Amino acid sequence: MKTVIDSSGWIQYFSNGRLAHKYASYLKNLKEIITPTIVLYEVYKITKREKGEETALVIAGQLNATEVIPLTDSLALFAADISLQHRLAMADAIVYATSLEEKAELITSDSDLKGLPGVVYLP
Repeated sequence: MKTVIDSSGWIQYFSNGRLAHKYASYLKNLKEIITPTIVLYEVYKITKREKGEETALVIAGQLNATEVIPLTDSLALFAADISLQHRLAMADAIVYATSLEEKAELITSDSDLKGLPGVVYLP
């Protein structure tokens, strides 16, 4: 089954956070992972701020080994509808809409997505 790993998961994994081992179990086959471009943006930005550009570029390269899904006009409109329906912030709506459109399971530690259909929440 295809999965989307939210920014929170990638950050946990790459920073060896307390949930890194749980996210690692979902990262065994990078070809089955879908990465919305907004996740690439968030992970790169946070990593660059915390660890520097060189590390951020290495991590961005690893995310690019997954199937990166761009934000298209139709996906943007779908995300806007999702945002209104579930009262989600823009980035969360784009990530969730991408997972729904790609029929993928969304793995996250973002409490705003907790309880939504197709979401695995790791507290």
